[in-house]
Amino acid sequence: MKIEIRPLTPDLEKDYFDFFEHRAFSDGSPFYPCYCNAFNMKADEIIAMRDKARAYGGETEGWKRALRESAVQMLRAGKIRGYLAYDGGIAIGWCNANDRLNYYRVGAFDLDQDPTDQTPSDDQGTFRIKSVVCFEISPDCRGKGIAGLLLEKACTDAQEEGYDFMEGYPTESAGHVLAFTGPLRLYEKAGFTKHDQNGRTIVMRKTLK
Repeated sequence: MKIEIRPLTPDLEKDYFDFFEHRAFSDGSPFYPCYCNAFNMKADEIIAMRDKARAYGGETEGWKRALRESAVQMLRAGKIRGYLAYDGGIAIGWCNANDRLNYYRVGAFDLDQDPTDQTPSDDQGTFRIKSVVCFEISPDCRGKGIAGLLLEKACTDAQEEGYDFMEGYPTESAGHVLAFTGPLRLYEKAGFTKHDQNGRTIVMRKTLK
């Protein structure tokens, strides 16, 4: 296995959707369907998307159609950013990484509940912070260090882009259902340390300057 990490660009749209629709949740994950767009959506946009899903018939297919339409628009507008991991030219992993100010929420949350928009930490106005909010690896490729490679690339690019800090948001005592934020040990291994904690969400931070 030779892993290649590529930043998500508009020309990789086909690979992005191919990954989410054919490999990301092939283990029967409760998050299917998901296109990793809700972090960048305001609460009222998520509620409107939920209404659209019901108009499309609800259930899995209604959700998938509404989520996909939203993801297409956001991807083409450059609102969804991050990295795809490839093996043999096939996307087998994903990491959602972006400027902290582009997220309305970080950490684990439940799309079935009405979400609330979060405000960045007080020091966001003083420092430039890039955040990693989600990882998804094809089930047959997990446990092979791919998430670590994605995180390493995100940190390297953030440093080159002039960010002061990199943040991640693992969930305390997270089981499989909340593992999409990445395990605490992933961040510790990459040189992150605990900066804060909001409920079960641990704010892990790495200094880049």
